[in-house]
Amino acid sequence: MNSKDLLADGFERIREAVHAAVEGLSPEDVNARLDADANSIAWLVWHLTRIQDDHVADAAEVEQVWFSQDWAARFELPFPKEATGYGHSSKQVAAVRVESAELLLGYYDAVHEQTVRFVRGLDDAALDRVVDASWSPPVTLGVRLISVLSDDLQHAGQAAFVRGSLERR
Repeated sequence: MNSKDLLADGFERIREAVHAAVEGLSPEDVNARLDADANSIAWLVWHLTRIQDDHVADAAEVEQVWFSQDWAARFELPFPKEATGYGHSSKQVAAVRVESAELLLGYYDAVHEQTVRFVRGLDDAALDRVVDASWSPPVTLGVRLISVLSDDLQHAGQAAFVRGSLERR
C-alpha cells in the first residue's frame, strides 16, 4: 500500500463513521444537544466537514466546496461564510441547526469526494511540501492531512456517541 492509498482509506473510514452517525436521524435528533453546553451531531459533522474542506482545499489550491457548490447558502447559518466552528462558544454551537440529515451528509459527501480526488493524485514526495510556514516547525502536507484525519475521526466518534445516547433515551 502506498501513501495515497493509505490516506484515501483513512478518509473513507471517516465517511463510514459520519454516515453511521447521521443516516436516518430526524432533524430533532441531528440538532439535539445532550445538555445545554454539549455539541450536537449537526455541529460536530458540520465542523469536521468545514475543517476538512478548508484545510484540504487550501493544500490543493482549489476553492472550498462550501463556496464553489454554494453550501453556505443552503445551510443558512448566522455566521460569516468563512466560519468553520473553530473556537465556537456554546451559543454558536446551538446556532448550527440543519433542516435534515441529508443536507449534512450532502455537504460531507461533496467534501469527501474532493478530498479523495486530491489525495489519490499525490505521490510520496508531495507530502513533504510545506503548506503552512507560520508554525515551528512548518506544517507539511503530510502532517496537515494526518491532522485532518485525526480531528475528523475524533468528531465522528463524538457524533456516534451522541447518536447512541439519543437512541437510549
